[in-house]
Amino acid sequence: MTLTRRRLLQWSAALAAAPLAACGRKEDVPAAAPASASAAEAASAPAAAAAVTGKPLEIGFVYLGPVGDAGWTYAHERGRQALIEAFGDRIRTTYVENVPESGAEAERVFLDLASQGKQLIFGTSFGYMEPMLKIARQFPEVRFEHATGYKTASNLGVYAGRMHEPAFLAGVIAGQMTRSNVLGFVGAVPIPEVIRNINAFTLGARAVNPKAVVKVVWVNKWFDPGREREAAEALAAQHADVLIQNTDSPAVLQYAEEKGLRAFGWDSDMSRFGPRAHLASAVFNWGVYYKQTVGDLLAGRWQPATTWWGIKQEMNDLVSLDDKLPAAVRASLASHRQAIVAQGNAAIFRGPLQDNTGKTVLAAGASADDAALLAMNYYVAGVEGRIPS
Repeated sequence: MTLTRRRLLQWSAALAAAPLAACGRKEDVPAAAPASASAAEAASAPAAAAAVTGKPLEIGFVYLGPVGDAGWTYAHERGRQALIEAFGDRIRTTYVENVPESGAEAERVFLDLASQGKQLIFGTSFGYMEPMLKIARQFPEVRFEHATGYKTASNLGVYAGRMHEPAFLAGVIAGQMTRSNVLGFVGAVPIPEVIRNINAFTLGARAVNPKAVVKVVWVNKWFDPGREREAAEALAAQHADVLIQNTDSPAVLQYAEEKGLRAFGWDSDMSRFGPRAHLASAVFNWGVYYKQTVGDLLAGRWQPATTWWGIKQEMNDLVSLDDKLPAAVRASLASHRQAIVAQGNAAIFRGPLQDNTGKTVLAAGASADDAALLAMNYYVAGVEGRIPS
């Protein structure tokens, strides 16, 4: 089983020589000289250094894919750009793209950025967890932030978005727009996060259309436009007329555009890739978190934390709705969105709830807490098939 950015399994990185030149590096301006600070000064060193010297806060970003993937990495890059717009010359940012999750290369990149004097480093993929922890221990004066991770340290925090919330809303639209009552979902890898998004999409669809069923095709990669398109073809062959994906390219939407189907964008606004097929896009707005984190660090109040934001905090949303959506669909969507903002998990994963074998997974009146969502390993009723082992 290959390592993925958010697989919640134990793993270790095998250290071997890997040239940094394999990654792509981009900077606003040339990097600063290495910074130095003692562990005792760690709590305030980055902000204090910037305040005393007048130099910009040095920030590094590490990306799994290319910034032009139109999905996951592109969404993080938009967040970086939002930082530049918000803080101007108070900060200076660098990004390194196409950094593999495992092996020596990820560790080399984090070590390189820390050694250059970066004061805050964002690692934007789950598989960076162990390399980040190792380098964080070596550079206690540097602040690290890990996207979708679950291990923290005195100078390392973790953050994620509640993508299941806009996935549910996409289901509300899909359940009312389908004619075949068959919906298709292209899954990246079978981990709790993706399973949770499949289930949320299904629950949204069946909340408005109990006849709706969801078929899933797994591609076992996050970014592979060819496989994603093949999965979309397979779903269409099974009569799915509305498609969605938890993968990083617009290939599914592009296929739907060609074949006269309907589909959604994922991670970022993908409407330009299939304007006729596009119903809406479930998106991340990482800039909201990045701006708060940098602001906290500049103000000397940064603390390592575990942060999981959603629609209420404007980290996620469903955007660029098709302007031809019927008024009844829009009204239903608005009602469910309001419920999510007000109730959180209880608006989506609430009992009585059965899995697709008929087993009760949530009793009447109960709702899933975050721990249950993070460990989700079942399909809800309405999803066909079994989760791959």
